[in-house]
Amino acid sequence: MTRVIVTGGAGFIGKEIVKKLLKKGYEVIVADNLSKSKFHQKEEFIPKEKKGNYQFLNADLTDSKSTNKLFKKIDVCINLAAKIGGIGYFHKVPGEIISENNKIYSSTFESAAKNNLKRMIFVSSSMVFESASSFPSKESDIGKMPPPSSAYGFSKLTGEYYCRAFWEQYKLPYSICRPFNAYGINEYLGKEVGDAHVIPDIVNKILTKQYPLKLLGDGNQIRCFTHVSDLADGIIAVMESRKAINDDFNIADPTPIKMVDLARLIWKMMGVKRPLTIRYVEGFKYDVKVRMPDVSKTQTLIGWRSKIKLNDGLIETINWLKSNSND
Repeated sequence: MTRVIVTGGAGFIGKEIVKKLLKKGYEVIVADNLSKSKFHQKEEFIPKEKKGNYQFLNADLTDSKSTNKLFKKIDVCINLAAKIGGIGYFHKVPGEIISENNKIYSSTFESAAKNNLKRMIFVSSSMVFESASSFPSKESDIGKMPPPSSAYGFSKLTGEYYCRAFWEQYKLPYSICRPFNAYGINEYLGKEVGDAHVIPDIVNKILTKQYPLKLLGDGNQIRCFTHVSDLADGIIAVMESRKAINDDFNIADPTPIKMVDLARLIWKMMGVKRPLTIRYVEGFKYDVKVRMPDVSKTQTLIGWRSKIKLNDGLIETINWLKSNSND
């Protein structure tokens, strides 16, 4: 049985990956410090019959000695662990983000190399495309553009450099996955504006009867939202494909939508009686205008494509957020 360690596996995307790995028969070890999760309160997503193949470890992945012990007898690492949040969070603690993420990468990559893992699956971010000027953006565009300006985007690009450097020196095989704008159930709200991602942020504003509805920026920012279930399937498909070794992939639903149109759609789905009025407020420095992926490489080489349409995924997400808004 293949043993997979999922670092950051108690987080939003990690939970979905763990659930799917267990259903597929993998032995799964989750290493997480629970800094961004209510996971310790809710493990009902783990199938009862699969709990024998599952282990949770409350771990400090910045500590290289303890991390090395976790990686013993592991076949594959899906590396999600990172300081992460919404656009407001990125602006609040940039030094902490770049410092802590670098420690996590050093610790996890060194441990993977020392223990001769078969592959490192590094989960990067669409924010590495922060400086993109060509849309939809291809994987090959990364080397043709300036590095990201935000600490988070730069830290994720640094993780991609770790992949290539550890292959060149230690022959640690890798695959890079770049999720685009994940949404879905199990993503909890932040305490302040911009701490959470945009979909739960808008839903929460409507639930708390904010009126007019405040949107950051001019509302014309373009994003492509990908359901967390699809993302998990895509990341696992990359892990299971030999064609994906030492390569990088955009994992996304490529359908674009403007933020103002997203707000209108959510407003309508939530059945608010009065007409929508929007107040545009000053956005954050690193809130880019367009983030749109080319996914043809992933579709051709891996045979994966997203399945869940935004309208369907939003209904599920809104209902879940309504039920869990006070957690």
